[in-house]
Amino acid sequence: MQRVDNWVTRFEEGVIAFLLAAMTIVSFTQVVARYGFNSGWTGALEFTRILFAWLILFGMSYGVKIGSHLGVDAVIRLFPRPVFRALAVFGALCGVAYAVILLHSDWLQFFGANARGGAWDYWSKMYKIGIGLDDLRYPEFLQDSLGVQERVQRWIAYLILPVGLALFAFRCAEAVWQILTGEREMMIAAHEAEELVAENKDVLKD
Repeated sequence: MQRVDNWVTRFEEGVIAFLLAAMTIVSFTQVVARYGFNSGWTGALEFTRILFAWLILFGMSYGVKIGSHLGVDAVIRLFPRPVFRALAVFGALCGVAYAVILLHSDWLQFFGANARGGAWDYWSKMYKIGIGLDDLRYPEFLQDSLGVQERVQRWIAYLILPVGLALFAFRCAEAVWQILTGEREMMIAAHEAEELVAENKDVLKD
């Protein structure tokens, strides 16, 4: 389990670092080209928008890993320790259910729910249709050498939907196990405000 966690963590951190770097480089070069040379890349805005969406969905799972998601725990901390742990596990299980339902909801029909589809089905349809994005296009040398279509296919951009939700489900399931084994209290962030006040309570003293 620890080996899988380490691999997923390295993967998430590597992709997030790449996305941040790519967004910064593209935005910077686009500004220089626009205001310095009265030129620019037509697909830059769509590309950075896609990168930002990828960053959000990768950050969703990584936020569970490092415990940075915000939450309200004032009420559940009033309960005895065993009840508090049970509620924390329930919250993490809700995260798993949320991710699995969005990933593929056909299984809910077993319980009588009128649900079908999900991120995986939507991505599969985009893959089969093969339609392109609005402004993002392959370089001409790739079109000539590889014979690809002019516009980048939507399924490439939308691949993050099933991948991001699968990672989120994994992180929530991991949080369930860590809460049960006592490695962490709950899935949401710690009391950062209280800790900050405690660390700086003597700063304003004469």
